[in-house]
Amino acid sequence: MAGLVKALAAFFRRAEPRIAPSGLGMALDGVIAAGAAVAAATEAARTTSHGPVLGLVAITALPLALRRVFPIAAWLGIIAAIMVVQQTTVPPMTLGAAVFAAYSAIAYSKYRNLAMASVVVVTLAATVYFPLPRFPGRLTAVLAIAPTVIAGLGIRELRRRLNDSAARLRRAANEQEAATLQAIEAERARISAELHDVVTHSVSVMVIQTGAARKMLNTSPGEAEEALLAAEASGRVAMAELRNLLGLLSPGQWDGESAALHPQPGLHELPALIARVSAAGLPVRLDVSGTPRSLPPGADLAAYRVVQEALTNVLRHTANAATAVTIHWGDELVITVSDNGPGTSGNWGRGLLGLRERLALYGGEFDAGPRAEGGFRVRAVLPA
Repeated sequence: MAGLVKALAAFFRRAEPRIAPSGLGMALDGVIAAGAAVAAATEAARTTSHGPVLGLVAITALPLALRRVFPIAAWLGIIAAIMVVQQTTVPPMTLGAAVFAAYSAIAYSKYRNLAMASVVVVTLAATVYFPLPRFPGRLTAVLAIAPTVIAGLGIRELRRRLNDSAARLRRAANEQEAATLQAIEAERARISAELHDVVTHSVSVMVIQTGAARKMLNTSPGEAEEALLAAEASGRVAMAELRNLLGLLSPGQWDGESAALHPQPGLHELPALIARVSAAGLPVRLDVSGTPRSLPPGADLAAYRVVQEALTNVLRHTANAATAVTIHWGDELVITVSDNGPGTSGNWGRGLLGLRERLALYGGEFDAGPRAEGGFRVRAVLPA
């Protein structure tokens, strides 16, 4: 028995989310309650002039002012008032207030189960034990309340679905905003990596070339001029890549220079890259084997950046170590850049870590480290 009581108590205490009524809604309920009370008293005055009775009749509608705040209590208060005055006079307005209160109890109470039970039980009890004189039959109250209960449940379900839809829309908007922010961060990281690759490589080459020109300026003016021309060419290439990158970011600001924009570099530009590095004094050998194939633009750029970053590190850390660039086309594209320096050219800095992330986007693999026979090796594998 105790278990049944606990189960029933839990059933009736089960609460559902409810939106707090607005000030405007409560003010409107107050106006409705006052109007219904005046109308009920006016109707009752046609059959009785007894002041206390008219006051009681007016009170039967006043609980409507709390129909959204305390819906079950408002319903029970109206029924209790009707039971008090039912032996004298119950105007139709009072019965309408009772029906409206029953609807409000079902539609607005956060305790749906308790509201349904109170409306059904009280309606049946009032019909059985207190048949109202103005009702043509005992079932009239039931027939009046039943559609009200159904309407209240329908409105409640509609409101729940609307709230669920609004919650889903908010979640979708939040997820979209989060995805947008994530995409922005990813794009910033990509731009940062591109700027790092372009600037680091070009500036490293230019510094070495201008340094060599300075040393040869007095003894070998011709060779110094060649070094300066090579530095100038490297600077122009860097400017072209930077202009292209800025043009992708804000094309409207670069319309006047659109003719200077070029596609992002790829493996087809490796000979030019190696020529610039060789002009800076780094001996580089390029070996290509297998049948070259076209790569998606992003993967092609990633492959080019692997060679560019590796050669830049050799320039910065070993100056003139002999370097070999090997491109093998097979089931996979394998890129290897190795040198015979002291084995410290490829520390895992921003550049190499960025290459690993860049290649991972295209299903590739990346590895870098000292060689057993001396020197340093960078190896990248991309699906071909």
